[in-house]
Amino acid sequence: MTTVDPSFETEAAKAARKARLFSRITTADKWFSVIGLTWVTPLLRAAAGDNPKGQIKEIWRLLVVPLLAIVIFLALWATLAPRVVTSLGAIPGPAAVWTEAVNLHEDAQRKADKEAAFMERVDARNQRLIDAGRADEVKQIAFTGPPSYYDQIWTSIGTVFFGFLIASAVAIPLGIAAGLSPTANAALNPLIQIFKPVSPLAWLPIVTMVVSAVYVTNDGLFAKSFLVSAITVTLCSLWPTLINTALGVASIDKDLVSVSRVLKMNTYTKITKLVLPSALPLIFTGLRLSLGVGWMVLIAAEMLAQNPGLGKFVWDEFQNGSSQSLAKIIVAVLTIGIIGFLLDRVMYALQSLFTFSNNR
Repeated sequence: MTTVDPSFETEAAKAARKARLFSRITTADKWFSVIGLTWVTPLLRAAAGDNPKGQIKEIWRLLVVPLLAIVIFLALWATLAPRVVTSLGAIPGPAAVWTEAVNLHEDAQRKADKEAAFMERVDARNQRLIDAGRADEVKQIAFTGPPSYYDQIWTSIGTVFFGFLIASAVAIPLGIAAGLSPTANAALNPLIQIFKPVSPLAWLPIVTMVVSAVYVTNDGLFAKSFLVSAITVTLCSLWPTLINTALGVASIDKDLVSVSRVLKMNTYTKITKLVLPSALPLIFTGLRLSLGVGWMVLIAAEMLAQNPGLGKFVWDEFQNGSSQSLAKIIVAVLTIGIIGFLLDRVMYALQSLFTFSNNR
């Protein structure tokens, strides 16, 4: 009868647990990359005992170097900004910008409290009317106070996604048609080359006039200003998706196309089972580019047309000319940049999710 050394079992169990831990870290690394937290992986590996010296180099490259770059940028900003004096005073440094960011947050909270108090009064009034048997006089009254900074952020995000979804719904089918059919590609290519370089500032007056002429109601589902901004985003952001979709579809392996002919696939099956899965990486690349273009276009459109959103906030502060205006504009600029980064991360996460599901 043979016996097993208990210490050997313990070492084997430890090795198995360590291997499982490393496997989980490797799996998590894919999602850390998606959300821009690649530096977390070497930290976890070092903590788990996976070549700590080697992980320190990765931590330096992925975490310490970017932090040092940010610190250097802030130091240069704080040093050089006071030397640039404008008509509204010196350029604010990081401390002044942070102060205004806090002030905007507190102002948003005050406005939210005021709106909540107003809605409570409206509900109480309506309840009194119902109790008095005058239910026919009950009505909902909208709060008409000025929008907070957060309200304008959400307005811009909602507008860009609406325009982006319309652009995607138009660009992807057209891109598939252009990729599958040389005739469709020949028909679409001149239009793409002509309209792709057009600035949003050129589209905006045309869109404004068309929306004003067609959308004549004042109590519709969407406000005219919202539609003007969203359609301008659509017209400027559909081209990257269209071009990349067409390129992805046209790049499908010819052997796969031959197999589809042998199997006598109908058009719908060919597109859903063959074309889209193969072209998905390039389609998502186009979608990410389109969303980035749409976000930039939206801010310009809101500034020029004075439509609600972050662009209007920047323009209003520029026109305001107060001593805090420059700091508020810089807060808005940083907000626009951060949101643009987060939008790209969202699209990258969706791309990773769909690609992972497609490869299973």
